[in-house]
Amino acid sequence: MLRSRRRPVQLDDALRALNLPRRGKRDLLALLDALAADGRIIRLHGGRWAHASQIRLARGILAIQKSGIGFVTPEQAGLPDIFISRHNLGEAWPGDLVEAALFPGTTGQPEGRVLRVLERRQTDLPVLATRRTTPRGLICLPTDERLTLELDVDTDALAERPEPGDLLLVRIGERLDTARWSATAFKTLGREDDARVQERLTKINHQIPMEFPEGVLREAAALAERRGQEEDAGSREDLRHLDFVTIDGADARDFDDAVHVAPDARDWILHVAIADVSWFVRPGSGLDREARERGNSCYFPLSVEPMLPEALSADLCSLRPDSDRLVLAVRLRVNAAGAVTDSRFIPAVIRSRARLTYEAVQTALDRTHGMAEESASEAVPPALLPMLRHASALALALRASRMRRGALFMDLPEPAYELDSHNRITAIRMAKTLFSHTLIEECMLAANEAVARFLGSKELPFPFRTHPEPDPDRLDKLFHTLAGASLPPDLLRHVPARPSAGAITPLLNAARDTPQAFLVNRLVLRSMMQARYAPERSGHFGLASECYCHFTSPIRRYADLVVHRAIRLALGQGVGPIPARHKLLAVTEQCNARERAAQEAEREIARRMACLILAGREGEVFAGVIASVMDFGFFVELAGMPVEGLVPLSSLEDDWYSHDPKRQELVGAHHGRRFCLGQNVQVRLARVDPGRLEIDLELLQTGFRAGKTTPKSVRGKACKARTTGRRPGAPDTSRGRETPRKTRRGKPL
Repeated sequence: MLRSRRRPVQLDDALRALNLPRRGKRDLLALLDALAADGRIIRLHGGRWAHASQIRLARGILAIQKSGIGFVTPEQAGLPDIFISRHNLGEAWPGDLVEAALFPGTTGQPEGRVLRVLERRQTDLPVLATRRTTPRGLICLPTDERLTLELDVDTDALAERPEPGDLLLVRIGERLDTARWSATAFKTLGREDDARVQERLTKINHQIPMEFPEGVLREAAALAERRGQEEDAGSREDLRHLDFVTIDGADARDFDDAVHVAPDARDWILHVAIADVSWFVRPGSGLDREARERGNSCYFPLSVEPMLPEALSADLCSLRPDSDRLVLAVRLRVNAAGAVTDSRFIPAVIRSRARLTYEAVQTALDRTHGMAEESASEAVPPALLPMLRHASALALALRASRMRRGALFMDLPEPAYELDSHNRITAIRMAKTLFSHTLIEECMLAANEAVARFLGSKELPFPFRTHPEPDPDRLDKLFHTLAGASLPPDLLRHVPARPSAGAITPLLNAARDTPQAFLVNRLVLRSMMQARYAPERSGHFGLASECYCHFTSPIRRYADLVVHRAIRLALGQGVGPIPARHKLLAVTEQCNARERAAQEAEREIARRMACLILAGREGEVFAGVIASVMDFGFFVELAGMPVEGLVPLSSLEDDWYSHDPKRQELVGAHHGRRFCLGQNVQVRLARVDPGRLEIDLELLQTGFRAGKTTPKSVRGKACKARTTGRRPGAPDTSRGRETPRKTRRGKPL
């Protein structure tokens, strides 16, 4: 019957078509459910049924967001993601390979429903023990907030009996009822207040690879033993006479770029030397396959999960001082106006003169301008100071040139963590942004752009880095929100009446160095589109660049490694085939997917660290600023630390508040009290739940009498702790994060 129908049918339609009485409805429904379980028919949204042959099906990997909605990324490259509402996820979990049915007649982004789980990618889960049921049994909850399961865990296999509050790794067993599963514990991870344990949980939750396969480690070790630096140096240009330096964070171990700047008449000559990873990691090798699978290195407060084994990332390819290293170098001539007038691409060998830190370089530059003590630059050899002064002047010229082009300059402070000897977090602070970060950032941006222009002129396939202009709806929401925010008049006059992308740069410039800078920068960031890798050129809005790619970090980004191979091919020194057409599309989609996973992991570990620093401090009073307003309350960013907590609407009992989503504000119906973005408030820490990543705050109110309470419909909604800063280093996958900014090592993405 269903096969012959062109449209899906309701249950009542099926009864009539089969000439069945109403009392047969239950039996027919049971039959339909059985056929659906076998995959012969499909149940659609709204209780409709259709034959499987009439429905478009897609296989792909399921991603689930914190809000509960999902997206299936089809296996076939180039197809758009399929939206899955929380009601249509079935029994699927994040990361599962699923089969989804696309709803008929959907326009725009496809929408569908998960029919079945083809492969459960995550059978081992980290869980938090919450209560004991038997001497060897525990009730546990997944640490991944996207999984709303309860687990009945058998702990017989563990040597020591775990207690509530312990974190365990369990293997999933049978489904016991709708949201309850059996499981067996096979490893104790540690206590919840250990930051390293929290990092490991985050990596497991987001399937961040940790251990390298043995074959890949052997391949890397064999390369490290053979070295290969000397045997290839003869065919390369010798740049060892130049005073190259690396400038990185104090804790960096992989040095993939070095710079040298020298004056030449009224111009500067900039050399950017990048580790020649493509010489060692050849296409199709085990190292290459593993690097592509990982996509990028993932950075955490206490650890790094590298894209390449340490034998390469921290040794063979790393541009260590006083060691000969193979590089691909870009030689740029830059005039006084900051314009690149000539470029050259060179397979070379260099010898770094020094491993410098951002702090040491900044101190040396400050001393040059009389801003630091005479002894403050001991970490920088005196012979390198003239070169650093030239590099500083060059960076200012390059930055001024990009400002004239209309590039966005966003400054969002990075969180820095302090821990004790037991891996317990003791403080979170905002890391200071230095000009030395800008110096390196500008050099890397110039090199990336020059490489993109060079490869584009050769018409070779390579992964572009693209960033679309914000769509009108996002711009409209941004400027309406800013118009309603608690901003001073001098800043409000830069909020245009007619939203336009061109108004963003003047707004950011006006907000710079003001107390509202962070709020304005973050709102602008949220309005941006997603920066992505793509096989086609489409420009980069944030950088105001018509042609851009990633070249400067092949140790930690696979896209950069692919670009290196394209350069070598363009220079007639290919090291193997480069991907093109559908193969290049597959590479870019893989890189994009791994970026998303890394960023989600970054956000989660930041929330975990926020909960750890506040756990046990209930009752303390904090100053803060309203950072976002929802229909269930507002988030407050605490002063002095990049941490947010929620003031639930249900806790505001002085009035009945309505929510204006366009202006992002709450307004009291009787007293007219208003809560809006940028407003300074005082709050008390009410509750911290590290297991569920929740921080609740109470507003300290004075002079307001109790009024009507909030409707029950908005009470009890989930509130998640969030951190507002971004630790430098994880790949930039949020909306608009491709504006000029630092990564973990001060290098632009």
